[in-house]
Amino acid sequence: MKELILYSDEELMREIKADNMFAFDLIYKKYSKKLYKFGYSLLKSHEETENLVQDVFLNLWENRHKVEKDSSIKSYIFAITYNSAISILRKKAMESKFVEYLKSLQIIYEKPVNMELEYTELTNKINEIVYALPQRQKEVYLLHKVEALKYSEIAVLLDISVNTIENHMSRALKTIRKKLGNYSLIAILFLHLFV
Repeated sequence: MKELILYSDEELMREIKADNMFAFDLIYKKYSKKLYKFGYSLLKSHEETENLVQDVFLNLWENRHKVEKDSSIKSYIFAITYNSAISILRKKAMESKFVEYLKSLQIIYEKPVNMELEYTELTNKINEIVYALPQRQKEVYLLHKVEALKYSEIAVLLDISVNTIENHMSRALKTIRKKLGNYSLIAILFLHLFV
């Protein structure tokens, strides 16, 4: 732990930007337990929190050259942790809400359908379509729908205009709707409610 005291966060970030893995490891050692504790307070799941912390540090490494010069590493990684945890919670709530909605439809139509299976198949189909989108459309879609970032935040992150973000999202949604076609009534309901 002695080596952690020798370097400030600013010095470590400069080294990380210069692709120094040792500096990255020091930041990991310094903040991983704190991030875990923070993430767990939101998610209440050890497995999800472990995955979240790994994703946060992966994000830091992959975007190290994009982090602004005077940004605080601590603020940066805690902000990513918070936003990602909220995104996970929203997704879980949305899945739960959608499954409950489908169950209510099942009662109305008295048709025995495995709604969880239908939902899983639909989300797999949507994921397949999303990952086949052109790179920029896919990036924008995932940042907005999965990471729950606002258009203005995505514009800063990708260094493109909000108008361009809107165009990419519009095209992505159009492609998803077109490729789903008449996949099922549930697909139409899912798109109407959640996409």
